Amino acid sequence: MNKKQKDQTTEQKILEAARAVFMEQGMAGARMQDIADKAGINKALLHYYFRNKNKLFEVIFLDAAARFMPRVSMLFESEQPLFDKIRAFTTTYMNMLSENPYLPTFILTEMHKQDGAKFLEKIWGGEKPPVEKLAAQVRKEAAKGIIKPINPLELILNMVSMCVFPFAAKPMAKLVFNLSEAQFKQVMEQRKTSVAQFIIDSIRK
Repeated sequence: MNKKQKDQTTEQKILEAARAVFMEQGMAGARMQDIADKAGINKALLHYYFRNKNKLFEVIFLDAAARFMPRVSMLFESEQPLFDKIRAFTTTYMNMLSENPYLPTFILTEMHKQDGAKFLEKIWGGEKPPVEKLAAQVRKEAAKGIIKPINPLELILNMVSMCVFPFAAKPMAKLVFNLSEAQFKQVMEQRKTSVAQFIIDSIRK
């Protein structure tokens, strides 16, 4: 194995370890030493590849965004009926959040720390989310009397916030309702369909 291959293998091992530690402890609770231990390397080597926890997390975050955002873009621009689109969005979004439950907190923190517009451009690969077609579809369905009149922005905000909030508030939800990790995951699995149905019922005429 040459140096380049060794570097790639070590970096991949670090990223896999970091994902596991972030899943277990969240962004705030994770320590570089924990990640080094999980990867089976010393902390000095970890810092050689990634200077600090934020840099490491950003790589993981952008990798998740690179896999998720194109799917959302294709969904927004697809010819699917509106209700099917809402169901598909909810399932896709919550699947991503289930795999990366630490992302909502990171996004909110980073948007307050740096220029929000630049950060969103980074997420979407330099472009804004393609919401125009979905917005036009919402207005068209309202004009046909299929759904109640609603500002497309409100609909999109409802879709996103109802998916994101439980993950952003996960520690509070688990504490207040005395949920185990397995129980929380079960509730989130159920929400993939219940959130979509709630939104559809709220706009259906």
